[in-house]
Amino acid sequence: MKKTGIFYGSATGTTEKIARRIGELLGVSPADIHDVASVSPSKVGDYDLLILGTSTWGSGDLEDDWYDFLEGMEALDLGNKEIALFGCGDETMSDTFCSGVGKLHERLMQTGAQFIAPYDTIGYNFDKSAAKPENALEAYGLLLDEVNHPELTETRLRGWTNIIASQSDPV
Repeated sequence: MKKTGIFYGSATGTTEKIARRIGELLGVSPADIHDVASVSPSKVGDYDLLILGTSTWGSGDLEDDWYDFLEGMEALDLGNKEIALFGCGDETMSDTFCSGVGKLHERLMQTGAQFIAPYDTIGYNFDKSAAKPENALEAYGLLLDEVNHPELTETRLRGWTNIIASQSDPV
């Protein structure tokens, strides 16, 4: 697997917990798992595969720590990077479930990075989300609801990380 860095923004600790679990499943060292509140965006240059995670707040907003970090990332040429996205949300926020994932996708599209590992939303019931194009079968990445459906998390994590392992070209 390519050199992998996991970057997350987490206000309550849930997204951090998921980031660390993803790291375990993919064999990523804890030293390569970063809270965007305490690392420079230039750190993404150390990795070939970037796994980015956010929670969703308010009316579909990113976790606050992402805004400055994203601004720095947008200035970088990420044309040689792969990005996989994941997010935590609450499906009862039916019009914005995990929309933070969609905001990461939208803001990083112009960086030249290749997005990998879209994932289905089976098991969740929501009206719309910026994380999933209308009428699409899959979201831009892995969406999780630890509030209402924690029983789905482990199976979804394993399925998604298997996709990442198979889509990410070996070094």
